[in-house]
Amino acid sequence: PPLPQAEGMSETANGSLTTHVLNTATGLPAAGLAVRLAQLQEPGPQWTELVQRWTDKDGRCLLLLAPGKAKAGTYKLRFETAAYWQGLGRASFYPFVEVVFTIADPTQRLHIPLLISPYSYTTYRGS
Repeated sequence: PPLPQAEGMSETANGSLTTHVLNTATGLPAAGLAVRLAQLQEPGPQWTELVQRWTDKDGRCLLLLAPGKAKAGTYKLRFETAAYWQGLGRASFYPFVEVVFTIADPTQRLHIPLLISPYSYTTYRGS
């Protein structure tokens, strides 16, 4: 069955914020992994969740922020890695991964990939 995604999303969508998750233990995309996007409310340490999506069969999560929806500020992507690994029958050292980043120019397209294994992860600013 298809993985849950927001309606109207297509594989060719070009949003202002996207992510891609790869399982480095298998060399395959991490399909069905829950991803949450939140924005830090200034002033103070209060996060407001904006959206939750799941990666598709290619490990991609498109249109986390559609064009025109981004604002300058601090955001975080939370990847629910424990549930993903449990679904594969594996234990995970990290119950979740949070990637905090700043959007300085809301008109710029951002892509934030995540590489995961049960005992490590890495991220970078993609293109």
